[in-house]
Amino acid sequence: MCDSIVTLTDDGVLFAKNSDRDPNEAQPLEWVPAEVHRPGDRVVCTWIDIPQVDRTHALLISRPWWMWGAEVGANEHGVVIGNEAVFTRGPQGEKALLGMDLLRLALERASTADEAVSVIVDLLERHGQGGPCSYERPGFSYDNSFLVADGTGAVVVETSGRSWATETVTGRGRAISNGLTIPGFASSHADRVRTWVASAPSRRRTTEPMGCAARGPLDLMRALRHHGAGQSPHWSPVHGGLGAPCVHAGGVVASSQTTASWVSDLRSGARHWATATSAPCTSLFKPVGIDQPVDLGPAPTNVFDERCVWWRHERLHRSTMAAHATLLPRYAPARDRIESRWVTEPPSSVDAFRHADRMEDEWWRDVAAARLTDSRPSWVRRSWRTFDQSARIGTALQIGPAVRHDAGVHRPPPAGADRTDRIDKELTS
Repeated sequence: MCDSIVTLTDDGVLFAKNSDRDPNEAQPLEWVPAEVHRPGDRVVCTWIDIPQVDRTHALLISRPWWMWGAEVGANEHGVVIGNEAVFTRGPQGEKALLGMDLLRLALERASTADEAVSVIVDLLERHGQGGPCSYERPGFSYDNSFLVADGTGAVVVETSGRSWATETVTGRGRAISNGLTIPGFASSHADRVRTWVASAPSRRRTTEPMGCAARGPLDLMRALRHHGAGQSPHWSPVHGGLGAPCVHAGGVVASSQTTASWVSDLRSGARHWATATSAPCTSLFKPVGIDQPVDLGPAPTNVFDERCVWWRHERLHRSTMAAHATLLPRYAPARDRIESRWVTEPPSSVDAFRHADRMEDEWWRDVAAARLTDSRPSWVRRSWRTFDQSARIGTALQIGPAVRHDAGVHRPPPAGADRTDRIDKELTS
């Protein structure tokens, strides 16, 4: 599940997104350079390949580890897009483009928000959408909505199969969650039961007013960290922590976790901050740029790997959640002070990630040393024991010798042409 927010100010546009997915689905940042392509080239997306265009733009995207497409990203022209799963009454399509593929393709091919909307609509009509949207649950599929923004405005795009509707944002703020919202289109296509299970109306009632009230990036970071009533998560047996924007897994029917978060300031240029880690409440929003690649370690998977930034942070995240109300206040004030400096005077991305790595390691050691009893409901504890076992992270949560992790210059590996075949075999095995 997910939430995306846009704020229209007198000076320009602010944007934010939480990406809510399976708890062990690492979601690293990826820097993609601009490229010129040869006639006849094709681009290999998650499940299908389609004709390539002559030139693609430079991007920074937040991409679930196993798929080609992205949950959120920005391009060199200041276009930013976030997508949401939406649940519709129509049949789910065969393998086609995922909503995440459509997002990345639009960023690669468009230089304005309006152009990006046109790319999404054109590719949707030509190729359709469909196919497994989860590595852990290959039977899970959905349609998509998008919040598309640039420095001048924003547009909502909602889809059902190959059908679509758009709405230009005209108010102070707008939010989308895991439900259709455009009048007429929603009444014709929405699956209200699955939308309720996803708790989409509840989260949107929180995010949209906060988007309308935001004055800067720090306000939107606070919105993405919001837990509803109180400072800590509340869990439902049905959908865990899906009742608030900062989503924490633990439901029996739906068990999503916020696995990455992003904020953009598109006023007077484009500046971006991303966690590159799960749970915004336990994470630092680091300043990132299209032209500032950072070495985040080897490409992660759904199994713990201490060399990866995303998985190292899971030690802090999972240790904090055992007693969130008590443990988070031990480091949240320091987190907020660092982010305030990074918004007003951003350091280089490499320096920010180095500093964040050191601080989060210190915070984890302090939290783990407290050895507090897990205070979450029994069904949440059971869920997380299963997640931890699957990720093989259990022993990594125990305090060991301090390890220094330095970020450097990122040199992304070339995309393999066999990505589709490999993932297809893994999901169907």
